Amino acid sequence: MPELPEVEVLVRHLRPLLKNKAIRSVAVRRARVIAPTRLGTFRRWLRGAKFLGVTRRGKYLLFELRAVGSRESFTLLGHLGMTGRMFLAPKKSPLPKHAAVVLELGRERFVYEDTRYFGRLTLDISAAEKLGPEPFSKGFNPPAFAQALSRSRQAIKVKLLDQSLVAGVGNIYASEALFRARISPALPARKLNTEQVRRLHRAIREALAQAIRFGSTVPLRFEGEKRDGLFYFGRDPGAPDYYSERLLVYDRKDQPCVRCKSPIKRIVQSARSTFFCPRCQPSRG
Repeated sequence: MPELPEVEVLVRHLRPLLKNKAIRSVAVRRARVIAPTRLGTFRRWLRGAKFLGVTRRGKYLLFELRAVGSRESFTLLGHLGMTGRMFLAPKKSPLPKHAAVVLELGRERFVYEDTRYFGRLTLDISAAEKLGPEPFSKGFNPPAFAQALSRSRQAIKVKLLDQSLVAGVGNIYASEALFRARISPALPARKLNTEQVRRLHRAIREALAQAIRFGSTVPLRFEGEKRDGLFYFGRDPGAPDYYSERLLVYDRKDQPCVRCKSPIKRIVQSARSTFFCPRCQPSRG
């Protein structure tokens, strides 16, 4: 599932492509992805609206638009779910089988495609309003982080997936940050001491920043005319390689630890895979 870095890369890619583009027509082919917005409302608000910008909040894309004849802007919220893709494509190119929403922009289309339809493209922005602080914001600081963790009995890896704690951290980067901080994923959140909280705070920022810098955990996927706009969630232009080659523990079960050469282990926590080094991240001490 796309996490903060993948969404950030996608936002940076879409922002200049959508800037000042007007929506000429709206086609919703899978009504469930715009819920709870009603189809008529969705079409009425978007038809004729102009894109002003694209930003990110946690794992959500926030499209700022202005309706025809209005001075006020409104927000369209997007979430990729597990299999979503958002891209611009030439108007003449065939639509993918699982295109859920298609916005005509003149010579191009903005396409939201989702094979499993777990994602969203909706006018309801309440989900983004419930999120915790952004990892790179002043609101995410060691004292506040420590206070939030002190109230939780959950294992620290599980707690890191709580989007009210810190926005955008998912399964991949929770494992990566804990390895960098040398903290066992099974340690109860409230048991972290001041030094561990400080290390984990720094590790979360470092892991996310590096992932953004190198672009993505998933290689680019091209289709049709193989234009840059047709990617799943790829990498920034000029990034030297794919971030998947730089993951330290995630999806590296039985491979040697980059620090101590011990085999990386995999456990399941709250139905999610966790990867860690038992020597570098001991459960005691």
